Amino acid sequence: MDYRDMFREENDAVRERYCLAVERIEGMLKEKTAAEPFQTYFQKMAEFYLLLTQVVERKEKNTWESMTLEELAVWNQTLYGDILGENYQVSFANPAYAAKRLGADFGPLMAFLYAEIRAAVADAYEMRLTSLTEIGELLIQVYNLFEDEELPKFSSVKDVLYWYVSDYADERVVYRVREGVDPSLSFAADIIMESDLSDLRYLYQFGEYISESELQIASYLNTLPEETIAKMADTYTEGYRKGFEVMGRSLSKKKSVVIRYELGFERMIRQAILNFRQMGLQVILYRGTVSVINKIPGRIAGYQGTPANRQYEYDHRYDVAFCLDKALKERKLSMQKVGYERYQKEASEYAGPAVVETFGEVPFAPVNCPQAPAFHEKQEEIFREMRMESSMLVNNYIPGDETSFTIIAFPRPEISSSREKFEQIFAETIAINTLDYEEYKAIQQVIIDALDTAEYVEITGRGENRTCLRVQLHTLHDPQRETNFENCVADVNIPLGEVFTSPVLAGTEGLLHVQKVYIEGICFADLTVRFENGRVVDYGCANMETEEESRKLVRQMIFKNQEHLPMGEFAIGTNTKAYRMGIQYGIQDKLPILIAEKTGPHFAVGDTCYSWSEDTKVYNPDGKEIVARDNEVSILRKEDASKAYFNCHTDITIPYSELGDIFAVRADGEKIAVIRDGKFALARTEVLNEAL
Repeated sequence: MDYRDMFREENDAVRERYCLAVERIEGMLKEKTAAEPFQTYFQKMAEFYLLLTQVVERKEKNTWESMTLEELAVWNQTLYGDILGENYQVSFANPAYAAKRLGADFGPLMAFLYAEIRAAVADAYEMRLTSLTEIGELLIQVYNLFEDEELPKFSSVKDVLYWYVSDYADERVVYRVREGVDPSLSFAADIIMESDLSDLRYLYQFGEYISESELQIASYLNTLPEETIAKMADTYTEGYRKGFEVMGRSLSKKKSVVIRYELGFERMIRQAILNFRQMGLQVILYRGTVSVINKIPGRIAGYQGTPANRQYEYDHRYDVAFCLDKALKERKLSMQKVGYERYQKEASEYAGPAVVETFGEVPFAPVNCPQAPAFHEKQEEIFREMRMESSMLVNNYIPGDETSFTIIAFPRPEISSSREKFEQIFAETIAINTLDYEEYKAIQQVIIDALDTAEYVEITGRGENRTCLRVQLHTLHDPQRETNFENCVADVNIPLGEVFTSPVLAGTEGLLHVQKVYIEGICFADLTVRFENGRVVDYGCANMETEEESRKLVRQMIFKNQEHLPMGEFAIGTNTKAYRMGIQYGIQDKLPILIAEKTGPHFAVGDTCYSWSEDTKVYNPDGKEIVARDNEVSILRKEDASKAYFNCHTDITIPYSELGDIFAVRADGEKIAVIRDGKFALARTEVLNEAL
């Protein structure tokens, strides 16, 4: 169904309000009723809002098809130009600039309002006039406050914004739930399945910022033979199917799957949609979160284009701090429950996400903006509670032990200045993603057999890496039928190449140190995390000017604003070919955690690998049950689930080049070298060293 038809009745009902709002905002451009510099600010906001109305008009008249690729590119630049590159330095969307122009109090608040207006780009492209009308009416309401001779009270403006977020949480939270489970919302799927993908104009239909990267990757995929596209899509969708198989879960009961990806990969995604349909699954594609009520700091779940400005995204990640309190938390949770009750059938049929990541983007080094909103201590507590209660609510309607996932990654063109080199890296990535399942299964079983004889594992760094860790393992009561480590081959985590476990916390201690690692798109330098009894007790990095700012960055981006997280996972990566690719092309610091975690030992802080499904038995290909599914924290779910989970599982990898030894230490003190001086040491694992 065409999106103009899907929301036609709703749009017709709100049309009069929408037209009145547009008329009033047009009038704002001609008036001088607010004091400067606020008049300039509101005129800028009016200009941007009217750009969104042009989107609506063009979609209603279907004039996009007559525009050339160049004209669409100019329009896209116009829509996002205010926050692109150096323009952001003098944009009211920048909290620092807004504070400089509008004052320390009003400035950041007005930047928040601008960000919410910018979020309405999605509403315009998806023809959702109700939401577009509501943000227009908010702009008018705030403007009216500034029309008096005296400036309004800061609290009055903040109250208006607070009640806007709170009042419209009813519809926006419920709609977000629907987006995640209802395949009939087919805006993006229709573009992918119905467009001529050789005509790159289709990219501009999504409403996302389209950079050279999206154009280049789409253009490159159009040069690949059909069998290569099929191989990419088949690896991805077959990994998803295998995930259900190895977990012993039924896919036949499910009817939908969410695809999350970055624009430009539509040719592969189209084939994946066809593959999923053959499995009996309809595909759900929803946009990454844009409105403040649904945002999760540091996380964008959904399809997306390249951020127009990553500093803009970083500055606004905590915008909800302007209005987050216990009342808003309770309202959002209640509306989330309403959403899942309303779409209970669709939720029960949802199978889980299939994710396509990318890597190779230009490194982002965030600049701390003091004027940007941030949580105070009470808000951090409220937000943690909201995340936890939300996860518990979702698990009631979409039980974690009934779903699965898969995730795969491909390089972006900017990984190299050379087109030829990019194509080589892309081909190498496809090869890595399709390594021999049986070969690695056998090699990894050798490693698991050695580790299963150990009481604990010792990990040390070499050179300037100061890692010195002891990881305590669960006791195996029946070694013939039980194992501590999962033999991870190509299913949910593509590429293959790791064995992993959930450690015992008591006895797990020491220092984890990595000189350079990418996490959440940020390159962390000299990252350190110290553990005692399996819990984080100290941490830091060298990213920011001060130790305090650096600790804050780690806490926000790695620990998700939580302290004393447990070590939820210990793993040994075996994909030395991926490591070799990184060295060969000089991109080891650009590999995503999905691949990087296979290129050395890695440690996850937060939840275990089996969170929300610890009671579901899991078996390795050799038939042994993986018993290390719990730790001393996750087991608390039996008493109080809010104490058992953190909604955080962040991997930190030590690359082979920084790795010294990994010893499996038995109860009698005997040490078995699994890795020595960065090389695999067990018989029948030597083949892994060829790539090193």
